[in-house]
Amino acid sequence: MITVRHLLSRKQSALFTVAPEDSVLQAVRAMAEHHVGALLVMRGEELAGIVSERDYARKVILLGRSSPETPVSRIMSSPVVTVSPDTSVQQCMTLVTQKRIRHLPVMEAERVIGIISIGDLVKSVIEEQQRTIEQLESYIHG
Repeated sequence: MITVRHLLSRKQSALFTVAPEDSVLQAVRAMAEHHVGALLVMRGEELAGIVSERDYARKVILLGRSSPETPVSRIMSSPVVTVSPDTSVQQCMTLVTQKRIRHLPVMEAERVIGIISIGDLVKSVIEEQQRTIEQLESYIHG
């Protein structure tokens, strides 16, 4: 069983964050700069929410809000669905499917230690399936 801890060990350890009072424009710029689809919204060491490109599209553009004037706190998703490092990839896939979300912050001892995306999960599932196929082929052929 592959866990979140394993996924995090293969990823960059950098966390990209914004503060609740930062403008949406600052958040969008940070997402573009870091090539990510979501940022953790942190109030000091506390996870206050998560803001994504989807939040921007649905809660700023479609509602005619101003990106430079709207604080992240007005559009962030909160409370945030989180997982622990010991959560399995299958459990994460179930969560993102049921909750219709794309990013899962990883918490340990009430502290954010990473974030995984649906892309990380899909990549892991594909790799695991490929290993299984290779093992079956090896078994069949000898």
